[in-house]
Amino acid sequence: MRIAMIGSGYVGLVSGACFSDFGHQVICVDHDQKKIDLLQKGVMPIYEPGLANMVEGNVKAGRLSFSSDLTSSVKDVDAVFIAVGTPSRRGDGHADLTYVFAAAREIAASVSDNTVVVDKSTVPVGTGDEVERIIREVAPNRKIWVASNPEFLREGAAIGDFKRPDRIVIGTEQKEAREIMQEIYRPLYLNQSPILFTSRRSAELIKYAANAFLATKITFINELADLCEVVGGDVQDVARGIGADNRIGPKFLHAGPGYGGSCFPKDTLALLKTAENFSTPLRIVESVVTANDSRKRAMARKVLRAIGKDVRGCKIGVLGLTFKPNTDDMRDAPSLALIQGLEDAGALIHAYDPEGIEQARPLLPHVTFVDDPYKVAEDAVALVIITEWDAFRALDLKRIAQSLSNPLLLDLRNIYTPEEAARAGLVYHGIGRPNISDKPAFF
Repeated sequence: MRIAMIGSGYVGLVSGACFSDFGHQVICVDHDQKKIDLLQKGVMPIYEPGLANMVEGNVKAGRLSFSSDLTSSVKDVDAVFIAVGTPSRRGDGHADLTYVFAAAREIAASVSDNTVVVDKSTVPVGTGDEVERIIREVAPNRKIWVASNPEFLREGAAIGDFKRPDRIVIGTEQKEAREIMQEIYRPLYLNQSPILFTSRRSAELIKYAANAFLATKITFINELADLCEVVGGDVQDVARGIGADNRIGPKFLHAGPGYGGSCFPKDTLALLKTAENFSTPLRIVESVVTANDSRKRAMARKVLRAIGKDVRGCKIGVLGLTFKPNTDDMRDAPSLALIQGLEDAGALIHAYDPEGIEQARPLLPHVTFVDDPYKVAEDAVALVIITEWDAFRALDLKRIAQSLSNPLLLDLRNIYTPEEAARAGLVYHGIGRPNISDKPAFF
């Protein structure tokens, strides 16, 4: 099949590369000529494990190419995927569909007959209807069908998620569009990946509902972690106990400093705005958004309470900046609010992240970035682990304790146990766990 992918960001680039790896002919399009130039040189605009090698292999095989010319790229293709950004709109939180509708107009002016236009971007309910209206307005006599095909890719594991999906959701009620989409996903169907055909509006809602539910699980276990700290429970035991129930499941029950990233914050907010437009309040999702925003700010207060003295002019070390490991994505990362809170208290922040430093620099202009996790700890009054990168899972804790001016470890991802930290000479504070010292590290 011949496919044009409009948008060469995270979703578009990963999807285009994977489709080409199945044997389809794919051209990825982006108006950003600088990004296209880099891609043509084999330079990835994002960090995603395995992506660079996949792109290189399929470019060499002649199945994958890049262009900034949408008009020529969409001619004579079987499907055009719209995979442009839908950020939260400034001022009101609605999803900004400017790029989606602009792409629809350009596509309609150039695409051939018997083509399906597919919304791959995360869009509110009814967006496909507006895309179809635009296409009918621009090209009233062409045979063009509009479908919804939301993505469910986890950053850091996107290629595996694309090739071994839990499900493939396709929203269309048109026979021709369904046949084209079936052929595009045929390689996955042969591996028995379930394809769920729905109405277009149902498909659009499935994406938002899934992300809101996962955000709810994260927020639920985070609030239980706070209760565990007060009553003396262990949130990890609680998570295992409830996660063993098949009706609940163990995933997304890992307590931490709150969710972030490119999806959950904006998608929960966009879902609330959609519900508001239709006068159908979603009280649970409202509470999730409020609780998560509060938690990020509360993490700075947790660190300051653990230190127990004025931190003005004191160095605090931070390990991990991105919102999760195996990505360089800093969007809505918990580290941003936490570091801001510490800086507001007068602390001097030194930080290390395996992949996110360049993305973090413009967002954290007062932070000193270093290239080694042990340098972060040198002469710091506390070391704070924010992101659970594999590189942080087997640190020499004794070396950390000796490097710190004050032996305090705040493990906001529960990577270590209180016992092993204590053996290394560290005062340990985790999330929702027992043996958390009520005394500040300064005695």
